[in-house]
Amino acid sequence: MVIGAKEFTEQWIIGELYKQALTKAGYNVELKSNIGSTTVIDGALTSGQIDLYPEYTGVILQVLARSRTMPHSAAETFRAAKAYEETRGLTMLPPTPFQNRDAVAVKPAFAKKHGLRTISDLKKAGHVVFAEYPDNMEGALGYREMVKAYGLRNTEVKTLNIGLQYSALDHGQVNAADVFTTDPQLARGGYTLLDDTKGYYGFQNVAPVVRKGVQEKQGPEFARTLNKVDALLTDQAVREMNRAVDTVRLAPSEVAAKFLKANDIS
Repeated sequence: MVIGAKEFTEQWIIGELYKQALTKAGYNVELKSNIGSTTVIDGALTSGQIDLYPEYTGVILQVLARSRTMPHSAAETFRAAKAYEETRGLTMLPPTPFQNRDAVAVKPAFAKKHGLRTISDLKKAGHVVFAEYPDNMEGALGYREMVKAYGLRNTEVKTLNIGLQYSALDHGQVNAADVFTTDPQLARGGYTLLDDTKGYYGFQNVAPVVRKGVQEKQGPEFARTLNKVDALLTDQAVREMNRAVDTVRLAPSEVAAKFLKANDIS
């Protein structure tokens, strides 16, 4: 079977975890990382180029289903995402305990200068240049709706690929940025997260999205293996693995192997 992964650290690690665990369980597995954005990797899945990939539940509703409103709990978000995928000949296995939510980050000096504590407080800063990744411009959790929800009328957007927003903040190219809560770069302490007082960014647990024919063909051990891995993925575990790749510079395959061995899946 062929597993896909998007073009950033967390996806590379999860792809490796799935690949190594399934290989250990006796499956013949190929991993294709760096496939691209949500719409690109979804196209690879629905066209049969890959058999499964890890996806974020809120992203499915926002980017693929183009939902106008979002559920108010993680469980409701998963159920709605799975129901949507089931209409397309796909299905989803149970979600991870961890979620990688969006958040708004600024430099501490910028927050102190303008007295910023919440996203709404960005209005105090006057004209704000905001870094957003291309996938998150539109949709119910996207930049344009966030600006409307918080009344940020004096905001200019700059689209940057995932990971580039930190250097843009550091070099003053942007004033605020959409970041991910499991990103180890946040742990360096160089950024201030603004409170999402409206609960705008929703819920983003991860679950494997699988073509139904693949799940039926591979049998019950396939789902049991992936479920065993996903059940171990807490916020702390994922943040530490992301840190090992981005900061310590270990290969995603090495990090995944150590994690599986430490949890007796090797």
